[in-house]
Amino acid sequence: MTTFALIVAAGRGERLGAGRPKQYLPLAGVPILARTVAAFARHPRIDSVQVVIRPGDEALYEEAVRGFALPAPVAGGASRQESVRRGLDALDLHKPTRVLIHDAARPFVSAAAIDRVIDALETEPGAIAAVPVADTLKRGSEGRIAGTVDRSGLWRAQTPQGFHFDAIRAAHHAAATRADLTDDAAVAELAGLDVALVAGDEGNMKITTAEDLARAEGILLAGLSDLRVGSGYDVHRLVPGDGVWLCGVKLPSDRKLDGHSDADVALHAIVDAILGALGDGDIGQHFPPSDATWKGAPSRLFLEHAASLVRARSGAIAHIDVTIVCERPKVSPHRAAMRATLASLLGIGEDRVSVKATTTEGLGLTGRGEGIAAQAVATIRLPGAAL
Repeated sequence: MTTFALIVAAGRGERLGAGRPKQYLPLAGVPILARTVAAFARHPRIDSVQVVIRPGDEALYEEAVRGFALPAPVAGGASRQESVRRGLDALDLHKPTRVLIHDAARPFVSAAAIDRVIDALETEPGAIAAVPVADTLKRGSEGRIAGTVDRSGLWRAQTPQGFHFDAIRAAHHAAATRADLTDDAAVAELAGLDVALVAGDEGNMKITTAEDLARAEGILLAGLSDLRVGSGYDVHRLVPGDGVWLCGVKLPSDRKLDGHSDADVALHAIVDAILGALGDGDIGQHFPPSDATWKGAPSRLFLEHAASLVRARSGAIAHIDVTIVCERPKVSPHRAAMRATLASLLGIGEDRVSVKATTTEGLGLTGRGEGIAAQAVATIRLPGAAL
């Protein structure tokens, strides 16, 4: 039997008030969608993960799931129900036995909750993760209590919601004209399918508002108690050319930095700082100058690699501080673009990036205009007890 996960990531997340859909926002340095995908992609009982996205979000999607071996995303529809139906139709090519449908905005789903849903499908046509209502419920009217609701037997539905594949696909097609069904269990109920309740997790929160995002980040960072700081330094000679690469931005100049790659001295220093914080060697070990693969390569590839090593250890980049030492070109007119580029490459907020510049008052290699140097400090958090 095969079990596929279908992650619904076609919404806009407008209540969050962010500049991009919430599923692509960084959560402790890692996109929310990436954390959600990882929960299923790394689960030993999940055979494949299919994501449904909004048309036009392809670039955001590719950036978020870089490093995962996933099938091409499915274009979602105007409603969640239509998006799920399109995702199920795409999965029909693989004929899975079971499917677990999950919201992209629930990145904290546990392996145990996934197991419980799959286990229930051994004997039931459907099962959802849920938690019993513990709070007293009040019915309101015009700002006043109109009555107390009996909470016995009430549950808060979560995802994943799992089903026998053929049955839930048929149920979704039968309910295609219904707009009042708020989850897949409701679709199954309408089709007469029995749906079991299994224990979810209080921690399996859905990120909907800015307050939810702040709370989720606090939860994650509280678990990343191993605080690491690394430093990096690099220098490259200036030679005649058509522009200088610094922090992933090409500055106008009649010179360029000389090196095996594009010689972005600032990115090289940041990469070494991150590797130093990880205790994982230096940039020369990961990208040897003797390897022709990296000749003329954009240094952003090195930075993305370093960031992926942090994510692979379930860590987060807390802050980057880089100082560029040069007489020219002038850095200040390009500082905002540099910060934005670094934040994008690392998947962190711009408030976690500092770019500074200074001169050596005409002294030394940089003072004579022969080269540019950079030094960087990276602060990262990893799981584990602080020493």
